[in-house]
Amino acid sequence: MDRLKGKVAIVTGGALGIGRACAIRMAEEGAAIAVFDILDSQGEALAAELARRGFPSRYWHVDVSSEANVQSATDAAAAHFGRLDVLVNNAGIAGANKPTHEITEAEWDKVQAINVKGVFFGVKHAIPHLKRAGAGSIINLSSIYGVVGAPDVPPYHASKGAVRLMSKTDALIYAPDRIRVNSVHPGFIWTPMVQGFLQTQGSEADAGRKALGELHPLGHVGEPDDIAMGVVYLASDESKFVTGTELVIDGGYTAR
Repeated sequence: MDRLKGKVAIVTGGALGIGRACAIRMAEEGAAIAVFDILDSQGEALAAELARRGFPSRYWHVDVSSEANVQSATDAAAAHFGRLDVLVNNAGIAGANKPTHEITEAEWDKVQAINVKGVFFGVKHAIPHLKRAGAGSIINLSSIYGVVGAPDVPPYHASKGAVRLMSKTDALIYAPDRIRVNSVHPGFIWTPMVQGFLQTQGSEADAGRKALGELHPLGHVGEPDDIAMGVVYLASDESKFVTGTELVIDGGYTAR
């Protein structure tokens, strides 16, 4: 219950799916949680739920593609809770599912603005607070498609590959400050984003879930908690010798 006792964590895209699971599990392990999202009703409901359970939490409306928004919310969260120890860069979108030659510049830029610049802005404005805390952990959500390719969603694949290398670079830059930076690479997890992806493929939910499950050697898609518990580990002092690496949680997808 106390693996994150005394720590303060920001979770971007924290209102739903993997982000929500991360916020809940980290709170249960003792962290104070700042939920960042643009989904106000869901984000406020999550913060209220955590507060009812006795966990310090607060919601901020944050568009991660806006540097000014990220900076002001990060500073506000650190001021509200008194410090910052952990940043979970989870916010992301899938984007247009078309062949590369059919994607517009606007479609490409939208994905990079959220999935790549959002991580950049998050790290940039968390670093001063983590330095003041004397240590910290940054956890960037990439994907199996930051490790391997597939013939779909080119902007998404490019963005998640970028997040993987950004994480390694920042791990080296900030190691002297005792700030660890790692990436997490989920396989298909049953979240609203994956459900939306199936809809773009014209798949029924049950049939689509079964088909996705068969892509994984373990035979099923993952749950948000599968990722959240890995994030708890990387946020905790149990992983004090882990930086610049990838935590792949994918049911064996990339083992082939």
